[in-house]
Amino acid sequence: MKNRKLKIGRIPYANLFPIFHYLDNHCDHSEYTFIKGVPSKLNRMLRSGELDISPSSSIEFLRNKNKYRILPWLSVSSSGPIRSILLFSSVPIEALGGQTIAVSSDSETSAALLKVVLKEFYSLNCRFKQTGLRSVKNILASVSAVLHIGDTAMVEAKKLELRVKSQELEKSKLITHNPELYIYDLGEIWDKQTGLPFVYALWVVRKKALSEKSGLVSKLSSDLINAKEYANNKLSLIAGEAPQRKWISEKELVKYWKIISYDFTEKHMEGLRLFEKYALKK
Repeated sequence: MKNRKLKIGRIPYANLFPIFHYLDNHCDHSEYTFIKGVPSKLNRMLRSGELDISPSSSIEFLRNKNKYRILPWLSVSSSGPIRSILLFSSVPIEALGGQTIAVSSDSETSAALLKVVLKEFYSLNCRFKQTGLRSVKNILASVSAVLHIGDTAMVEAKKLELRVKSQELEKSKLITHNPELYIYDLGEIWDKQTGLPFVYALWVVRKKALSEKSGLVSKLSSDLINAKEYANNKLSLIAGEAPQRKWISEKELVKYWKIISYDFTEKHMEGLRLFEKYALKK
């Protein structure tokens, strides 16, 4: 029956394309219904029961543990730079105290991570406002910095790289040129400050779905573990079929995927607990 299908959230970013490529092409998904959305939208749908399971912002799990369970051994994480969680700033990060920072309306974990980075690592208090705009140039006309995530972050960074090339300048020279622009990778900052992986997303299942659709949840869990193994060995093949090839080369995609971890080990759990300590501090 249709209503017995497993309702699964699907984030359309490059970071999870290898996993969903496997689910689409190499497993029986006749009992799965995929619902596409940005992380913040899928978090709301999961919370309200419109989804059974989803790759979900780690902050959503931490804030609502009573509603969820996490699928073991699975995450979207990095140890060091992630390249798709970027703070674009018109001033050095140390000068952002008291300034207004625009935050993508798609983001939840990344917004929470930014607040942790600024407060805990730089002792800064800032103001934040959501934005649905994409152009870094346009956003920075009215605020000091903007946080972008996912494909948007990479596309905007790529535009700036092309600008550097067109002006025949090294990036470092452009940074000191006019107008100034600084780009910070939050994954890199977290790694330098903590030495731990940062967990951006977890595969989260509602407790109700776990009891009512346990067989399907087990099947998906197995499919996801297989997808993770497949991705580790077939990145070049997967890149050839990725829609992101419209704006990034296959070689660059593979390089990006290689810095992402789909694992969830004790070390990842340690990083998640530290993030919880900072992000949910009273």
